[in-house]
Amino acid sequence: MAHDNQHRYAKGLFGLLLIAAGLHLPLTHAADQEDDEVNTGWQETALQLPAAPKSENLLPFYNSGTQTFSIDKPSVSVEKDGSVRYTLVSTSSNGAKNVSYEAIRCESYEKKLYAFGRSDGTWSASRRKEWDRISNAGANKQHHVLYTEYLCDGNTVAGKAAMITDRLNGKRSPFNR
Repeated sequence: MAHDNQHRYAKGLFGLLLIAAGLHLPLTHAADQEDDEVNTGWQETALQLPAAPKSENLLPFYNSGTQTFSIDKPSVSVEKDGSVRYTLVSTSSNGAKNVSYEAIRCESYEKKLYAFGRSDGTWSASRRKEWDRISNAGANKQHHVLYTEYLCDGNTVAGKAAMITDRLNGKRSPFNR
C-alpha cells in the first residue's frame, strides 16, 4: 500500500513537473521570438520634418475631380528603412489647401501620416502612429497612384529621390507604365 502511495505521489509529481515545464517552455520560446523580431525586424528611420512646402516646388501628380494632389520636390527622401517620405499638398477646387508629411512603404503597400502642415509653416504631429494599408478606391486613391506610378517598382523603391522627383516632373523611366 505504501508503495502504491509513493508510486501515485511520484506520478503526480512527475505530472506537475511536465505541466510546469510545458507552461514554462512556450513562454520562454515566445519571449525569445519577440526578442528576435525586435532585433532582426524592420526598424523605422527616425523622423525629421522638412521645411514647409513652397508653391514653386510643387509637382502635381493626380487630380480626383475635386482635388489636385502635389508633392513638394525638396521633401522627397528615400529612407534607410525602405520607405519614401514626402510632403503632400492637396488643393481643393475652391483653393483650400491641406498639407501633410507622409511616407509609403513599397514592401508592404502601406502609408503613414506623420504630421499636418499649419498655415504658419510649422507642423502638428499626427496622433496616429500606425502604418495603414493603401486603398485603391475612394478619397485616398492618391496614395495608390503614388505607389504604382511614381514611388515603387513592384514592392521595392523605384530609385533614389532624384529619380522619383524626375518621374513626378513628367520624366518617365522605362519601368513606369
